[in-house]
Amino acid sequence: MSDTEEWFWDLDREKAVSGADRGPGDNTLGPYPTKGAAENWKATSEQRNESWDNADDAWNDWPEGPDGPPND
Repeated sequence: MSDTEEWFWDLDREKAVSGADRGPGDNTLGPYPTKGAAENWKATSEQRNESWDNADDAWNDWPEGPDGPPND
């Protein structure tokens, strides 16, 4: 994938930019495969965080059994 095919969310300019137009790495999120995906970075992040939180809850609710917690 070349830089022009990647999209980033520019935190300073608050808009999606192509890989060729992106600024410093610490001011961008990505890469994303499309401009629309870069523009929807917040929803993607919230969905990912919710999924991770649910996985953490499932892990913490796992019964310990006689030999202690899983992977102990």
